[in-house]
Amino acid sequence: MTEETQTAVWPLPKFYFSVEFGDGSIANFQEVTGLDSETKLIEYRHGNSPIFYPIKMPGLGRVGNVTMRKGIFVNDSKFFTWLNEIKLNTIKRQTIIVKLLDESGKPTMTWTLNNAWPTKMTGTDLKSEGNEVAIESIEIAYETLTASAS
Repeated sequence: MTEETQTAVWPLPKFYFSVEFGDGSIANFQEVTGLDSETKLIEYRHGNSPIFYPIKMPGLGRVGNVTMRKGIFVNDSKFFTWLNEIKLNTIKRQTIIVKLLDESGKPTMTWTLNNAWPTKMTGTDLKSEGNEVAIESIEIAYETLTASAS
């Protein structure tokens, strides 16, 4: 079996990915969820149609918000700073690129979030009995999503 047919047989693992921001920085996240896009449905039936079913046509596109979770590090307040820019009405929108990587680190699938900005930041829960890593999450709104195979 050739290498090309061998890679086509197995699905890609989802645990090796990177997230690149518009300013060129790369952040390591534990989880990225919400990479979804849909097209609204328009149903139409003209008055003299002999068929008693509507015609279905594509309408406006819609995307949801993406949630990213990562560990909290010392002196790492980049996302809080980005979120606080909203209060000054000077929000800086960015392009965010999520890449699914193969075992050699090359991107195999790429999702591009255009005109993205943070809508919500959630800090970690604090428990004196716990021994887990402190995890924060950021929810990001964006306007369009493009996906491509590399």
